[in-house]
Amino acid sequence: MSPDPSRSPGSSFDDIFKAYDVRGTVPDELNARIVYAVGVGFGTFVLAQGATDKRVVVARDIRKSGVELSRAFSAGLLSVGLGVVDVGLASTDLLYFASGRLDLAGAMLTASHNPPAYNGIKFCLSGARPIGRDSGLGEVRRVAAEAFATAPADGGVAHVADDARVEHLDLLEEFAAHVRSFVRVENLRPLKIVADTANGMGGLIVPEVFAGLPFELEMLYPELDGSFPNHPANPIQVENLADLRSRILLSRSDVGLAFDGDADRVFLVDEKAEPISGSLTTAIVSVAMLERYPGSKILYNLICSHSVPEIIIEHGGVPIRTRVGHSFIKAVMAETGAIFGGEHSGHYYFRENYRADSGIIAALVVLEVLSKAGIPLSELRVPFERYSDSGEINTEVPDPAGLVGEVAEHYLAEGAEIDDLDGITVDLGAWWFNLRPSNTEPLLRLNLEAQSAPERDHHLDEVLGLIHRLAESRTR
Repeated sequence: MSPDPSRSPGSSFDDIFKAYDVRGTVPDELNARIVYAVGVGFGTFVLAQGATDKRVVVARDIRKSGVELSRAFSAGLLSVGLGVVDVGLASTDLLYFASGRLDLAGAMLTASHNPPAYNGIKFCLSGARPIGRDSGLGEVRRVAAEAFATAPADGGVAHVADDARVEHLDLLEEFAAHVRSFVRVENLRPLKIVADTANGMGGLIVPEVFAGLPFELEMLYPELDGSFPNHPANPIQVENLADLRSRILLSRSDVGLAFDGDADRVFLVDEKAEPISGSLTTAIVSVAMLERYPGSKILYNLICSHSVPEIIIEHGGVPIRTRVGHSFIKAVMAETGAIFGGEHSGHYYFRENYRADSGIIAALVVLEVLSKAGIPLSELRVPFERYSDSGEINTEVPDPAGLVGEVAEHYLAEGAEIDDLDGITVDLGAWWFNLRPSNTEPLLRLNLEAQSAPERDHHLDEVLGLIHRLAESRTR
C-alpha cells in the first residue's frame, strides 16, 4: 500500500520522521515502499560520512511487519552500494552493541513500546554514535522523500534474502557475555527474580544473559509475539506492571524486572511489589559506577529527581545535567567522558557500552548492588528516595510552545528561577517542575517534584490548573 495519493511524499515523510527515529502505523504510514526509500536515505547519509567499511548492520524486533520491512530497508541500502550485516531478531541494545563491536552504522526495525499496529526504525552511525533530527536525520528524510518516487512498489524485498551482499550474523551469545562483564559474578548471590518481557525482545535476551548466574529466574510472557497479547509492552505505565507485581508477591521473589517491547528500557519492582522510578535506578547505578570509577562524571537528564545529583556529589562524582533524549545524552557523554548517564524514563547509558543505553546492563548492576548489600530492595531504596515526584503527565493543548512561554512568564512574576535547557524548568526552592512540548504531538509534558506527596499533589493541581486556564483562553 502506498501513501495517501492526496498527500505529497514529502509531507508523508514529515509525519513519520520524529526527533530521534522513524515511526508510524503499518501499512498506511509505513510500508515496504516507504521503508525502501528510508533505506536509500540512510545509506546515502552513511556513504557521505566517508566510512571505509561499506556495510550497515540491521536488526528487527518481533513485530509482524518486521521481516518485510527489514528486507525493504536492506534493499534500499543495497541499491546505493552498501552491504548488509543482518543480525536478525534482537533487542535495540543488542543492535547498538553490534554497531559498536563491528564499528558499523546500524538500524533497528522497531516501534519500541508502541501498539502492535506500529513499526519504525532507530538509527546509529558506526560505533553506535547517535543520529537525530539536527545531526543527520533531517538529511535522511530529505533524500528518502526524493527516493520514494522511484522506489519499487514491493520495497524490493523479493531477492534480498538471497543477495550475496547480505551476511547473517548471530551475536546473542557475545552480547550476553558483554552484559555480564559489567558486574563481578563472584559478588552475585542467589536471588529470586521475575522478569516480565511482555512478549517482546526481552524474551530472547534475558534468559541468555542470566544463564549460569546464581539467580532463580522466572519469566512472565517470554513468548515472542508482536501482537503483545497479554499487556502493552510499556513498563513506564504502572498499570502494565500489574501482573508482575502480583507474581512477585505470590512467588515471594526478591526483584521484578519489566522490559519494553525492544528491551532497551527496564523498570524494577521491589519485593513488596512497589515500582522503582528511573531516577532511583539512576542513583543506585551511579553509586555502583562511582565505586568502580571514583570521581567520574555522571549524566542525568533534567527531569530526574534532585536526589540524583545530590547522591552523585555525596559519593565523589561530578553530576552533569542534560536535555531529555538519547542523541543529546550520547553526545554529552562523548564530550565529557562521563562513565554513566540515566534518564527518568528508564534509559541508562554506559561509556563502556559504546555510550549506548541498555536496560539489562542497568538491571544486572542493581542486582549486584543488592547482592552485596544483603538487604531487601525495599530497604536498599530508602536512602535514595528523598522527594516525591509526579511522573510524566501529558496534556493536549493548542500551541504547546506558546503556552510554555506563558507559564514561564507567570512563574517569573512569582520569583521562580527558570532555565530553558529543554522546555522550561521552574525552581521554587521547595518544589520544581519541568514543562516541555512534545516533539511529535500537540502535548505538554509535565514532571513535578516536591518534598512530600501532599505538597506534590497541591502544586500539581496548581500547575495543571494554570495550564488548563491558559489553554482555554486560547480557544475562546
